[in-house]
Amino acid sequence: MRILALDTASRTCSAALMEDGALVAEWNCGNGRTHATHLMVMIDQILRLSGVAIANVDGFAVSRGPGSFTGLRIGISTIKALALSMGKPLVGVSSLEALALQASHFPGLVCALLDARKGEVYEARFRFSQGGMQKLGPERVCAPLAAVADIHEPCLFIGDGAVAYADEIVRALGENVRMASVIDNAIRAACVAILAHDRLCAGDADDLACFEPCYIRKSEAEMKRKSGVRVDSLGGF
Repeated sequence: MRILALDTASRTCSAALMEDGALVAEWNCGNGRTHATHLMVMIDQILRLSGVAIANVDGFAVSRGPGSFTGLRIGISTIKALALSMGKPLVGVSSLEALALQASHFPGLVCALLDARKGEVYEARFRFSQGGMQKLGPERVCAPLAAVADIHEPCLFIGDGAVAYADEIVRALGENVRMASVIDNAIRAACVAILAHDRLCAGDADDLACFEPCYIRKSEAEMKRKSGVRVDSLGGF
């Protein structure tokens, strides 16, 4: 099973090709430019490095959210177009689950935090045991201190949200804080592929016609429409 996977949920962008559970090639980019300027170049180079034609990819995977509204739309529209044109299956996975998978070595509580801006984070908690990942409750968006307020044990914090609010988290939790390595705070497309692998192998693909990002939080445009404020044009996150 060859899987081409993308992540565009945050400020970094990642593309990877996995074959039968092994990483063939991966490209991670965090140059601060919009993902639309380099995503197709990354995909093309990943396939060239791997010696694999796009027609020989068996399935596609993408981080579905939460994360940057604009980033998610770019990644999902790109991967949907590829899947539709190739007639191949697509699986979306949680951005927070893909991020947390990079902390599978940690024996205790893992808290994945993505910067949601506006003074908030997207948050979910996990534990790993016997090679499996257990999600502890639903994903949510909240203030950083609200995300960590009830943690009373050693916890590994991972993600750009953990980096952005590290000082606040340390002041609140003290010795219980463990911070992920700097190289683990960006979501890797390889982890997206790993999480999608079993579903793709089982033929449990998402419905392309209905596949949409999972934002969790309403967009600024939606909130302004709800409040009755006229919206002519709004930039994406």
